Amino acid sequence: MVGGVTGRGDDGEQRAGTLADVSRVVVDVVLKPEISDPQGQAVLGALGRLGHDSITGVRQGKHFVLEVDGTPDEAELKQIAQTLLANPVIEDVELHLTTD
Repeated sequence: MVGGVTGRGDDGEQRAGTLADVSRVVVDVVLKPEISDPQGQAVLGALGRLGHDSITGVRQGKHFVLEVDGTPDEAELKQIAQTLLANPVIEDVELHLTTD
């Protein structure tokens, strides 16, 4: 929960600290498939040593959760993700918009 956020409960009452009126945007950033992923390879090797032979690939990445007041502007969010949260030369970005 984010401090200082207010929203309305099911009964219409103003509630401090709720996220009722806040949209969440999840931004997942992963290395492009053609970029070597040494951390993912290290995890894959450790999984094999621990007996988890069914795992055939691991890619590491970054996960951001942005809380947006009001209706998110998708173009603005894409710009933020591609210019601040990721390096578009080597990383792919996925945006997931939710309202919970």
